[in-house]
Amino acid sequence: MKKLILAAILCFCFSICQQHACTSIIISGKATPDGRPLMWKHRDTGAPYNHIAYIDEGGYRFLGLVNSDDPDGAVWTGSNETGFSIMNTASYNLKDDDVKEMDHEGLLMRQALKVCKTVQDFEHLLDTLPRPLRVEANFGVIDAYGGAAYYETNNKHYYKKDVNDTTLAPEGYLIYTNFSFEGRTDEGLGYIRYDNARKIFKQMEKEGFTPERIFREASRSFYNSQLDIDLKNPKQNPNNHSGWFVEQDFIPRAESTASIVIQGVKPGMPAEHTIMWTALGYPPVSVALPLWVKMGKDQPSLVQYDTALKTAPLCYYSSRLKDKVYAIHRGNGQKYLHWQLLWNNEKTGYIQQLQPVETQVFKLFETASSSHDTLDTKKTTDIYKQAESIISAAYRQLGAY
Repeated sequence: MKKLILAAILCFCFSICQQHACTSIIISGKATPDGRPLMWKHRDTGAPYNHIAYIDEGGYRFLGLVNSDDPDGAVWTGSNETGFSIMNTASYNLKDDDVKEMDHEGLLMRQALKVCKTVQDFEHLLDTLPRPLRVEANFGVIDAYGGAAYYETNNKHYYKKDVNDTTLAPEGYLIYTNFSFEGRTDEGLGYIRYDNARKIFKQMEKEGFTPERIFREASRSFYNSQLDIDLKNPKQNPNNHSGWFVEQDFIPRAESTASIVIQGVKPGMPAEHTIMWTALGYPPVSVALPLWVKMGKDQPSLVQYDTALKTAPLCYYSSRLKDKVYAIHRGNGQKYLHWQLLWNNEKTGYIQQLQPVETQVFKLFETASSSHDTLDTKKTTDIYKQAESIISAAYRQLGAY
């Protein structure tokens, strides 16, 4: 009986850890075609709904990804008006004390967005906050001056990993999942996802890193490095059999609730051009929209909280489609995904139908996202209306309403 209870506890703990798993990368501007740094977070969490909030509560104004049931609390990725941007992945091998009250990562990031302008400001914040910090995380930050770094952080200490350090990051980028390199060896989570991402981004180097490619090739990747399979490969496609597959160690998973690429600015470029490309809900069936802090409260309605839906419409629609993909709820059925709904030979899968929609969105915003001139807020609002109309029509056709 004791063994059964212990096994149940271990399974429960593993499930909780899996829910707080994320995958991320910071790419230095030295490694991108346009010289602008990129920061990507693919969020996995037990909180099913999130939305974007424009926050002006003293200090710098910013956009933040917040849980829809806790909009005034933690921020899980964000960018402020100075171009300072921050994200995190949970770490599970860095804690070295017995502090019980933890999980203040989102609160720390909310504070950082209010007071930080540079990577150095963030270091100062970490240096001066009272101990224990109540965090165990890999924080990723970029600024408008070329700064780009991860900070492996626990209750007492942090270890800086500079993405611009060619010795540390010879390819111009660093990838993080749910372990820290300064932590205990072979502990933590996300080692297979880390290897997945390494291969994906190595291949992406050839064409050049862009937000659009990151969404298409990383946020919607169903490659598993341990098994050396890619579900999109015709020879390995589950549709050759039942059309179902076990979800294990892919980057997207049932607990994935957002994928965000922050496109920073290169030195000398106005910070207002920092873009927070945002796909809410289950990323394989979501569509990315570009967000600028300068737009203030006039963000697309698709990413803002809707009182009727109790989350952002984009999160709601993509979550509805996800529920169809993960349709088995008895036993261990929730770990099986209906691949045929996502991707099929007839090209009617959700991913296949929504990818051209996202391509349209990127084309609509092509001028605004690459311009160095002052952001035209009126024109941007008009383009938002076009984009939202296209996206809403696509979800309506897929029965996500």
